[in-house]
Amino acid sequence: MKKRTASKHRVTKETDINLSVNLDGQGRYDVETTIPFLNHMLELFSKHSLIDLKVKAKGDTHIDNHHLVEDIGITLGLAINEALGDKKGIQRYGFFLLPMDESLSYVAIDLSGRAWIEYDAPHFKKDYWKTFDLDLVEDFFQALGSAARMNLHIKLM
Repeated sequence: MKKRTASKHRVTKETDINLSVNLDGQGRYDVETTIPFLNHMLELFSKHSLIDLKVKAKGDTHIDNHHLVEDIGITLGLAINEALGDKKGIQRYGFFLLPMDESLSYVAIDLSGRAWIEYDAPHFKKDYWKTFDLDLVEDFFQALGSAARMNLHIKLM
C-alpha cells in the first residue's frame, strides 16, 4: 500500500507554516504555533486520530489569531487531501460521537471531493477560552473542510 503522507509549506503576507501528516501514523505530534490553545487542540487531534502531525507555524498574532488559525486549517486540509491520494480502499463516510464532561460533540465526514461545511456550536459564539476567540474554531473547520474537499458536519451540544 502506498504511504499516505504529505508535507506542505504555506507562506502568505501574514503567516509561515510548515506542516506534514502521516495518515497511517501512531498519533505522534510535534506542534509549535504561537497559540497555546491551538497547539493543544492539534495535539489532541493527532493523538486521538492516530495521524502523525508536525506543525511549525508563525503569524501576525500580535494583531490577532485569525490568519494563523485559518491558514493552519487550509494547510492541514491540503495535506490531508494530498495524503488521501486516489482514496482507493478507504471508507468514504465516517462519524464520531464524543461525550466529554458537560459537552457532547458529533462529527460526520464524507470524503466525496466536494466541500461543504455545516458547523453548529452555539456555545462558542462570542466566547473565549482564556485568550482564544472560540469563533475562530469555525474558521478553522471551514478552511480545513474546504481545502480537504470534504463534506464536514460538526454539532456541539
